[in-house]
Amino acid sequence: MPEPVPAILLRDISLTLTSAAGPVNILSGVSLAVEPGEAVALVGPSGSGKSSLLMVAAGLEAPTCGRAMVAGTDITGLGEDALARFRRGTIGIVFQSFHLIPTMTALENVAVPLELAGMRDAFERARAELATVGLAARVDHYPAQLSGGEQQRVALARATAPRPAVLFADEPTGNLDTQTGADVAELLFALQARDRTTLFLVTHEESLARRCHRILRMKDGRIVADERVNA
Repeated sequence: MPEPVPAILLRDISLTLTSAAGPVNILSGVSLAVEPGEAVALVGPSGSGKSSLLMVAAGLEAPTCGRAMVAGTDITGLGEDALARFRRGTIGIVFQSFHLIPTMTALENVAVPLELAGMRDAFERARAELATVGLAARVDHYPAQLSGGEQQRVALARATAPRPAVLFADEPTGNLDTQTGADVAELLFALQARDRTTLFLVTHEESLARRCHRILRMKDGRIVADERVNA
């Protein structure tokens, strides 16, 4: 029986950005594999390259060299349009700052990726997903009418409603108070377990990282430790 294709496979990824002071090496030869359904946390000090590695793996940043494969597709050489189509059907992303569309209601925000995917029942699915994250009574509210925790729940519903193969989360509790962050974390892992989605989580919270199967520790643009948590 053939081995399952890794959900994420990065090979010798490097990222160098230009600055007024000259080239800056952000990532230096990073390689890793994440299996389908696995939850992996990426931790490390600020500036270690965590978010940059997530951006490369999600196809939001092109590496300077190396290859990135997601769900069996080599995304390294894809153009912007092809990348957008690929992400739409395969990837969900939750950011620290929510990134909701301010002129759309919660329901409309969640329905957007479903409509782009051509789902005829986009609004029904969006309404059901908002109910799952505890916002059944807030579907017609705009982001400005929601608390930070509620906005992040909308963002989480938007990311998970299309049932992506891989869910990327970049500091999803970073802008929230302790209790609200804990509530959002509970939802994040509950939805990941429900859908058996691969989770690639950037976090500075050790307690959150320890809820994953593995913890990858970064320093100076490299992975310096790979720890299995719940073996």
